[in-house]
Amino acid sequence: MLEASITLGTEPAADVKMKVLVYSDDSATREKVRLAIGRRPAADVPAVEFVECATQPKVLQHFDSGEIDVAVLDGEARPAGGMGVARQAKDEVYDCPPICLVVARRDDRWLANWSRAEAVVAQPLDPIVLAEAVADLMRQRLARTALPARPARPAEIPPAR
Repeated sequence: MLEASITLGTEPAADVKMKVLVYSDDSATREKVRLAIGRRPAADVPAVEFVECATQPKVLQHFDSGEIDVAVLDGEARPAGGMGVARQAKDEVYDCPPICLVVARRDDRWLANWSRAEAVVAQPLDPIVLAEAVADLMRQRLARTALPARPARPAEIPPAR
């Protein structure tokens, strides 16, 4: 997980990296995703450190560890597709990182909505579209982790009668 405090809208420190998990059973798909995202998908987000996974149990293990900032899941992975993995993670993992699903067809977006993924990108991969989607998810994660915890509001006590 991101280990430095970053103010949005400024150039991130060079040594700060965010971990992006890439899940697919196909190593060529993982490579395409990595190349499309690049080292830094946008100037206002930190550099990326990739974590590759080819199996569902490994994805969930990384999610449970809390070390992943953003995930890109292949909707066509086998035997466990990215949509099912995303849905399971959103149901079971505390503070699940934002997820981008890569789907084979634009018509699969409704399934991606079911999985509760925050972003969806259709094949064939457009590097600009994927990099923008991942950068947006990185910004969301930064905003969520950079906000100080709010104190709980005390329960209001009704006036005595």
